Amino acid sequence: MFSKSRSFELFVGLRYTRAKRRNHFISFISLTSMVGIALGVAALIIVLSVMNGFQQELRTRILGVASHVQVTGPNNVLNNWQSLQERLRDAEHVQATAPYIMAQGMLSYGQAVQGVIVRGITPAQEANVADLAEHMRAGELDALRPGEFGIILGTDLAQALGVFVGDKVVLLAPQGQFTPTGVVPRLKQFRVVGLFQVGMYEYDAGLALIHMADAAKLYRMADTVSGLRLKLDDLFLAPQVSHQISERLGGNYYVSDWTQQHANFFRAVQMEKRVMFIILALIVAVAAFNIVSTLVMAVTDKRADIAIMRTFGASPASIMKIFIVQGALIGMIGTIVGTLLGIIIASNIGVIVPFIESLFGIKFLAKDVYYISDLPSQLLWSDVIMITMLSFVLSLLATLYPSWRASKTNPVEALRYE
Repeated sequence: MFSKSRSFELFVGLRYTRAKRRNHFISFISLTSMVGIALGVAALIIVLSVMNGFQQELRTRILGVASHVQVTGPNNVLNNWQSLQERLRDAEHVQATAPYIMAQGMLSYGQAVQGVIVRGITPAQEANVADLAEHMRAGELDALRPGEFGIILGTDLAQALGVFVGDKVVLLAPQGQFTPTGVVPRLKQFRVVGLFQVGMYEYDAGLALIHMADAAKLYRMADTVSGLRLKLDDLFLAPQVSHQISERLGGNYYVSDWTQQHANFFRAVQMEKRVMFIILALIVAVAAFNIVSTLVMAVTDKRADIAIMRTFGASPASIMKIFIVQGALIGMIGTIVGTLLGIIIASNIGVIVPFIESLFGIKFLAKDVYYISDLPSQLLWSDVIMITMLSFVLSLLATLYPSWRASKTNPVEALRYE
């Protein structure tokens, strides 16, 4: 009789879940399982969204100084760069190009000396490939003019030297010049015309910007440059575009992209994200497997009902499906609640965190300690779908053993003491 009804298992399973139990402890365990799954799913979504936000923020800051794709020649010297620049402007996905001169140097001010990476740029073209102008803390990028020997420093570098805008520093080039008295290092006095702060110590403490014409004079580059910086319409296409450009230009050029230049950094961030996912997924797994204890006790509590259903023709498979439905419903409710909670918090974390900070008078990321003082969040629907599916699958797996035990219940043994 029962075997002919397709909705029988679903009906009984839903009824067992909704019914007020004689054993309130089973109801408590069921509720605990739902809450545990909901909290685990919400925590996974929130933490991954925050890590995505940090990753995006760091990527934005790095690409504010670094280029999407970089083309250079042997010994970091690029000849006939004007014609090459015209060719690359027509390349697919390339939005803008800018020449640069990259060299090492040493800055001196008073008794302070700091080694730096010197980048010679043309402000008008550099603004098309990088967002340095948005990171200026004093002065402007356009203050770099040919022949005026102005220099823009990172804030940490300026602090280490003890200089401010308007001060004059001496830049020493490692390549010396030969004189009758021997080799004398080339040096030139520059005036600080601006300060920038990207939020990456590598740049803020070790990068100095000068005009490309001044860099060519100091480092005797004549009409050559170190390379060309390219900006793409989609930064995630950088590996593909760099490969295409490399094949197009041949073996006389070196082509690299931002994923190669900062590969170790982004691999470390991605590894942290994966580890956090595994750790927090264990929380969901523990909560999901609480369903096992819930269903085991439910099977024990319903032994008489199972025996009666078996007597009236219910098959072992039907009994198993009843408890699978019951356990899956617990997991589904917890997953849905946790997903909604996680999406709401992750989408509004920019409002929630400041409210908590003002309420308790604390600051999670102090501005004088951390470069990123706000808690960023980027909700990816791919993460939400993956977490939701993982939670539901774990919940479903947790129902299999108790349901199998229920299907093996012997009606005679179950009704003997009833």
